[in-house]
Amino acid sequence: MELFGISAMLLATFTGFGLLIGILFGFFGMGGSFLVTPALLVMGYKPDVAVASGLAFVFGTSVIATLKHRDLGQVDYKLGVLMIAGTTVGIEVGKEGLHWLQAMGYADTVVSVAYVLLLGGIGAFVTYTAVRGSGGGISHDADAEVDADDIPDIAKKIQSVHLPPMISIRGGVSVSLWMILVVAFATGLLSGLLGVGGGFIRMPALFYLIGVPVPIAVGTDLFEIVFSGGIGSFLYALDGAVDLAIVAPLLAGSALGARLGAAATSLVDEDDIKVYFGVMLLLGAIAVAVRKVGGFLDMPVLDAVSLAIILGAALLVSGAVSYSAVRELRAEAPERRSTTAD
Repeated sequence: MELFGISAMLLATFTGFGLLIGILFGFFGMGGSFLVTPALLVMGYKPDVAVASGLAFVFGTSVIATLKHRDLGQVDYKLGVLMIAGTTVGIEVGKEGLHWLQAMGYADTVVSVAYVLLLGGIGAFVTYTAVRGSGGGISHDADAEVDADDIPDIAKKIQSVHLPPMISIRGGVSVSLWMILVVAFATGLLSGLLGVGGGFIRMPALFYLIGVPVPIAVGTDLFEIVFSGGIGSFLYALDGAVDLAIVAPLLAGSALGARLGAAATSLVDEDDIKVYFGVMLLLGAIAVAVRKVGGFLDMPVLDAVSLAIILGAALLVSGAVSYSAVRELRAEAPERRSTTAD
């Protein structure tokens, strides 16, 4: 039996994979092409089809997840538009830097090493700070004031720069427009240089550098991905590289997963979100490093090992997210029954 030109087994695999990634995407604001594209490459799809289909999937999933975050009041549209403007310029500059490295013959080595170091570095930093913990926890009210003790020291310094115009952001804090654009440009520069969507860069940047609460950082990052993923997938679609037989079942699974992941951000403790995010990045760095070593040593088997690490990380973290959300719902159930009784 075939549907969309693929076997029922492959259809079920893509749908299940989409559900898994949708949970991560809705929860972290990243994880789409970072997981889908390598998986499709290892499965034997052409690079342009893998990248294009990954982007199309990211676009569809980000729309679904953003709508859920909007319902929860976790999207700062004003900040999102400013970040889009800054990252767009940064991406263009990063692309020029990549072309220069290619002309010098250093692109592959520099990008590979930088990608692994950045992925692992951010993952280690986020995990360390979350495990150390501030004890502040997460506010389920998106309009609540942010506790000053919960704002990272770097973000406090950036917020202290009073260079007009000042922009008010969700959580009751104000940041200079120019500082927001500088942070956006820097994240865009890294995205353009490394050839990645940048969700794993932007989400931590919004929290650690600007001081946006984690749930709102996730929702705002997803809002940005709607535009970047949409433009990218549209350009690839014009070349006929988007394979709907891949994208359709992935989106079918992620339609549910993205909403579940987005809903979980309002339930799971903020430090737990950062721990899961950091672990995901650390395992991702290991997977990318294994794949690069496999290419250097001409050992295709390491590509399969890399894919296994990625899939294992996605399964492990999405399972932890789901478990934490269910645990919080069970903990809140007695309180709700007590309130109803009163």
